[in-house]
Order: sequence, then structure tokens, then C-alpha cells
Amino acid sequence: MLYQLLRPLLFKLDPEEAHWVAFRALNQIQQLGLLKKPAVNCKSRTVMGLNFPNPVGLAAGLDKNGECIDALASLGFGFVEIGTVTPRPQPGNPRPRIFRIPEANAIINRLGFNNLGIDYLLNNIKNANYRGILGINLGKNFDTPLENATDDYLIGLRKAYLYASYITINISSPNTQNLRQLQGANVLDQLLHRLKLEQNKLAQMHGKYVPLVIKIAPDLNDEAITSIAHLLLKHQIDGVIATNTTISRTGVEQLRVSKESGGLSGAPLTQQANKVLKQLHTVLSNAIPIIGVGGIMSSKDAQDKIDFGADLIQLYTGLIYHGPDFVRDIVKAICSGSLPGHLG
Repeated sequence: MLYQLLRPLLFKLDPEEAHWVAFRALNQIQQLGLLKKPAVNCKSRTVMGLNFPNPVGLAAGLDKNGECIDALASLGFGFVEIGTVTPRPQPGNPRPRIFRIPEANAIINRLGFNNLGIDYLLNNIKNANYRGILGINLGKNFDTPLENATDDYLIGLRKAYLYASYITINISSPNTQNLRQLQGANVLDQLLHRLKLEQNKLAQMHGKYVPLVIKIAPDLNDEAITSIAHLLLKHQIDGVIATNTTISRTGVEQLRVSKESGGLSGAPLTQQANKVLKQLHTVLSNAIPIIGVGGIMSSKDAQDKIDFGADLIQLYTGLIYHGPDFVRDIVKAICSGSLPGHLG
């Protein structure tokens, strides 16, 4: 209720400034002990060998540097994913780089992996009190040549390994030049091979197995989705996130900022992300868990992801438009099975 009163004021600010205002407020409220995790009864589920208290997570991108872990976890998420983080700090793309489309419950962003580097993120993890399931999302630096991208991911994997419950490899952001080419069959085959070798080496070294997850784009054709699914199976990757933001402008073509470059998230992404999810589920046949993300703007959208084959789901843009109570509402709806006409 409070967020609905404050949202008009936040939406008058530049989106990036509003983000930092909200983060500072959330951190302060949490530090004062005023942010109480909502009590929702939910049957825990084991996915990728990890025990999730509920299936609703925070998607990467909102807390790139791990600066708000405790406060965000207090909203009721079953797991939190931070990043995307790169080996070296980088400023990202020039501002303005986030554009709201309220008429469509959507956002376009072209942030470009702006972050303070993995060492800064890991220090924030060490200082956080959160002991729940934490995903760390890894990217490559913008100035690392594509042929050397694997080296950046390996640096991140080695550094993040002991601090992550699972690690996500982001090869699907539209805002780092040529990054999505890593989804091509031959390049992806080599990337997954080297990552899996390193994961196994780190598991032996540390006596701890940390699942490896790949995040893919919603703009892939059927052949590419099937090819990726087969490579995930071949290399025994532990999970897949479907999907990232889209370069499509379907549903917002006539709206004011639709010509801005970047990835589109929110309601216009729902059908496209679900199409990828359903095809992955068909090809993978439950052999690899799927985390469904993209266009969850209501409890029904969330349940649809589960019904279409997602083992877990993640929120981002819905949180921006609906506020902190959105997390509780989604968890409650999924865990109570209160949506008529959906599978339990």
C-alpha cells in the first residue's frame, strides 16, 4: 500500500535515480529492523540439489553489486540472484539508459553490465547476513574480445565459487556488443566444455559442488532453442534460465520510447518468454531444471510459468511496477494453489 502511494513520486524521477533512492530507503528500513519477512506457508522444493524455501526468486539485474542482499531477501524471496558482475569494474553504457513504458507495464534498458567488479560484489556478500540461496550472475567485460569471453567467465567462476549457491553464465544480454553470439552452437559447445571442466576442478578442490546455470535470450528461433537444449544436456549443465530481455518491440511499437535500443522487459515479454520456456521443457523432458523469468506481472503469469515447465521463477519488472508486496502475493498464490484452473 505504501509503495502505491510513493510510486508516482518515484516515477517522476529518472529511472536510475529512482532505483538508488528505493535501494537506499530499503536498506535503511531493513537496518532499522522495520522490514519483516512476510510469513507464508510454503512447501520447500529441492532443485539442482539446493533446498528452496519457496520457488520465487529475484532476477539478476536489480542488485548488480550485491549492495542490498539482506533487504531484498527480507521481502520474502525464496532465493536471490545478484549481478550481472564482470571481472573488472565498468561504467556501462552512457545515460540515459533506462526507459519506463507505464502504458505497457514495461521497461527498456541498455545498462551494459554497469558494475563495480566481482571483488566489490564478493566483499558485499561477506558483509551480508543473508544465508539463504544466493545466485551470482557472471558476464564478460565489454572490452574483452568475444574470442576471449570464456576467460572472463572462468575468472568469475573461480572467484565466485565459494560464495554462491549457484552460478549463472549470462550469454544473452542484448546490451553488450556481440554477446549473444555466444549462444551459437559451435561457440557455446566450446564455452560449456571449458566451464564444466572448471566446475568439476573447483568442486574437487573445495569439496563443494556449485551448480552452473545458463541464461538464454527470448529471441531465439526454434532450431536454436533445441540446439542449446541438447548442448546443455551434453555438458550436464545444472539449470537454464529462460529468459533475458528481448530486442523485439512487439506490443509497444507505437509507444513513445519504443525506438530506444536495449532489452525490453515486462508485460510485452510474457508470451515470447513463455514460448521459449515451453519448448525447452519439451526438449529437456525434466532432465534439467528451468528457471522461468520474463513478463511476470501477476499471480497468473507466475503460475503459468510453473504450469509450462518452470521449476522456479524470478521477478524483476513486476517488482518495479507493483512494489515489495508483489513478492508476498506471488509466493502466496503459488504456494497456496489458490489460482483456479491451474495445475497444483
